[in-house]
Amino acid sequence: MDKITGRPSGDAGVDYAKLRLGVDEGNIPSLLMCLFQMTGDAKWLQPPFAPKRGKGLDDNDSAGLPDALQRQIRDAAYEAITAWLKGGELALPRPSNAQLAHMLSVAMVEDVPEEYGDVIAATMRLEGEVSTPRSQRPLSAIVIGAGVSGICAAIKLAEMGIECRIFEKNTQFGGTWWENRYPGCGVDTPNLTYTFSFRGADWSKYFPLRGEISNYLVETAVEYGLYDRVSFETTVKKAEWIENENRWKVSVTDKDGGTEQHYADLVFSAVGILNMPLVPEIPGLESFTGRVVHTSDWPEDLDVTGKRVAVVGNGASAMQVVPAIAESVSELTIFARSKQWAAPFPQFRKPVPEGVRYLLQIVPLYRAWCEQRLSWTFNDRVHGTLFRDPEWAHPERAVNAINDGHREYFTRYVIEELGDRQDLLPHVLPDYPPFAKRMLLDNGWYRTLRRENVRLIPERLAEVQGDKLVAGSGESASADVLILATGFQAANVLGSYEVVGRGGRVLSDFWDGDNAAAYLGTVVAGFPNFFILLGPNVGAGHGGSMIRSIENQTHYALRIVEEMVRQNALAVDVREDVYTDYSDRVDAAHEKLVWTHPGTENWYRNARGRIVAITPWRNDAFWRMTREANPADFVFKHDRTQNG
Repeated sequence: MDKITGRPSGDAGVDYAKLRLGVDEGNIPSLLMCLFQMTGDAKWLQPPFAPKRGKGLDDNDSAGLPDALQRQIRDAAYEAITAWLKGGELALPRPSNAQLAHMLSVAMVEDVPEEYGDVIAATMRLEGEVSTPRSQRPLSAIVIGAGVSGICAAIKLAEMGIECRIFEKNTQFGGTWWENRYPGCGVDTPNLTYTFSFRGADWSKYFPLRGEISNYLVETAVEYGLYDRVSFETTVKKAEWIENENRWKVSVTDKDGGTEQHYADLVFSAVGILNMPLVPEIPGLESFTGRVVHTSDWPEDLDVTGKRVAVVGNGASAMQVVPAIAESVSELTIFARSKQWAAPFPQFRKPVPEGVRYLLQIVPLYRAWCEQRLSWTFNDRVHGTLFRDPEWAHPERAVNAINDGHREYFTRYVIEELGDRQDLLPHVLPDYPPFAKRMLLDNGWYRTLRRENVRLIPERLAEVQGDKLVAGSGESASADVLILATGFQAANVLGSYEVVGRGGRVLSDFWDGDNAAAYLGTVVAGFPNFFILLGPNVGAGHGGSMIRSIENQTHYALRIVEEMVRQNALAVDVREDVYTDYSDRVDAAHEKLVWTHPGTENWYRNARGRIVAITPWRNDAFWRMTREANPADFVFKHDRTQNG
């Protein structure tokens, strides 16, 4: 069955009762898009059927329409889907790109730029599946890391006919989703967008929890035969470019401490930016009489039931773990020196109804439109509102008038959630513009702070004295378990192993420690045949699917390799001026955006204040940048003696 516009071969196995249930519970804006394509009747995009605008991040399943109109739409959608399943053709199988952008505008009840139509068409695969060209000569690759990036790279390398070996320090596929096992751990990206484009999933929740994601990644590795290509419990220590051999030497340590050297034409670094825990220096931490755990290394035998627990931090992991354990612990103390904006999260732990799950599986067109709506809502919708307006009169609270409106909306939400605990408001309401730090989703954080057994200390943890924890203000608490929800060394890109490139160039020196940069987040001058996935300035601070960014980078990297093979070159290296110019453009773009707002700290920045973790670009812009590799951007080495 084609992933988007195809249908099951015959409808004999279709459960029409379950389908009817799915249509009755489904998302009306997405059903309207299906109706338009299935019938060709433009009335479904116009009043009275056109959706009304939804609130916040809600899916707007009812489209804000009266019950009678909803029933008319659902009946028509069921009839059209049934006709299609029985062999009918789509009246409009391939809308123009301008039509696609208009359709999404109608579905979202807001303007979607016309140029967005090309990325809609591509992600819906309306031109059919994109085939990966086979390499015309034997090549070998080493993939460092077996998380989302490593899985994606290995699968796409295999499709290109390139032999690859994966080295993974853990005992299983999954990366951060294998390591992070703390209670409440889950994704804050919608399920359909947090799925490989080449392998769907029947998600049970709109925002899956860690276990379901980990299983999905493991099952993907099984389906694509990656277990035959991986070495687990193997830690990469060094990758070195051997110039006279035009290949990489990768030194690894196995689980027994033995060292080995492996060689390959290409290296794909898939270690990500969230793999090195940030453990703060807290005087006396070693004296703590209970257990100290970082959220990324949660022990399987840890049971916090009935215990006094303290949590350091209030970022994404804290906002998940605190509500998850609050009911079971005797006392819960939170040390939170900073404040975070958190958006309403109406889909928190909400299961996908069985009928809707069936509809998503059997009608790929419906699934595709659901994904497009989610992608816009959680990706680029807000990007245009994050630019710093130099004429704005209140830069202390917002970067522009729309951003100020966001502040008012989120402030009202926090006040409502705190209820009778308005005394907490000064300690939780940020004094910086929304989105200047990562926007979090509220997993019940504010309601949890109202509990009698929960105590918020709005200060850093300054010292540990046995079981006594002392804040910077002198306020103290006692605990049996200390949880460090302190995040990762996001600015220390590729800090887990040494990389030595052409002419002995050491990557950490070239980057001057934490000042990482890469052309399109993927290649660095002086490091031939070396590709970084989820590298510098790739993550999306305004929202976006990490998986889509990784797929874009992998596509781009293989287009570079394809050009290298076409030219019969032995090595390819991005030009120094191209690398530098791109880095300058990224910095200049960031200077106009909210994340460089004066006085704001965030984990996107390095020690000198430069943004290294996230992109300034809209997601569709990065998609376009990574479609083709321009040969003029690179230097190709065609013989064994040529240097650069």
